[in-house]
Amino acid sequence: MRIECQHRDEHSCRFVLSGALPSFANSVRRAMAAEVPKLAIDSVGIYDNTSGLYDEMLAHRLGLVPLRTEEGTYVPIRECTCEGQGCDRCTVSYTLSVEGPGMVWSRDLIPNDPEAAPASGDIPIVKLEKGQKVVIEARAILSTGKEHAKWQPTTVCGYKNYPRVSIDAHCDGCGACVDACPRRVLHLVGRKVEVDGERLEDCSLCRLCDKACLATGIGENSAILVGSEPDRFIFTVESDGAIPAPEILRQSISIIRARGEELSRALSEIAEG
Repeated sequence: MRIECQHRDEHSCRFVLSGALPSFANSVRRAMAAEVPKLAIDSVGIYDNTSGLYDEMLAHRLGLVPLRTEEGTYVPIRECTCEGQGCDRCTVSYTLSVEGPGMVWSRDLIPNDPEAAPASGDIPIVKLEKGQKVVIEARAILSTGKEHAKWQPTTVCGYKNYPRVSIDAHCDGCGACVDACPRRVLHLVGRKVEVDGERLEDCSLCRLCDKACLATGIGENSAILVGSEPDRFIFTVESDGAIPAPEILRQSISIIRARGEELSRALSEIAEG
């Protein structure tokens, strides 16, 4: 099994997973989306809210603001020694006090831990008119997307099978398939259709080239063979800013490895017992 990283920065990551079963590829996807822990606002105390949003709507918007999360800094509240009371090991507190006119931004959330500030300060929360005010205290805790979507560290997390496109020898080079391909994976070289290796990964397996070839009446079988590699997958991951995208991948692999080791130990105990 191998992972080839093609692109990575703080906000996105694209890589190719080779030598894996579809079930494992889906496990990686699920781990990145639902099992990597991050901080999110879970409870809000509203002292004053004369904005155009109900208290519940305001709390909902605050819960969806991505908060920077450093691995190992906080523990899940259910595992903390404070027994759910909330302490510096499991909880981050925020205050917000803004009076209109103007927009309330995520940068107005002031944390007691500067390292857990909002990932972006330019997220609008609510617009205030003259005389309107919002004063709140909020508490963020660590959890995972399995519990609620606000704890998902990814905005995009998906994969597709690695495409495989080949041209049969009975291709007459009419170019109909080239015109039909929306991703420009095929091109004409003289009177011969060839696959553009640099654009092959952009293929969506839509088979429009296949249909265009058959429509020309070349025969009962298309001259273009479109398929996919069963053990190779292209992943695209985008972070909401709370955790860098490459770090999400690393943590998800660690989670899968730890669960595999736990299963192996359990099976060994059963065999020995």
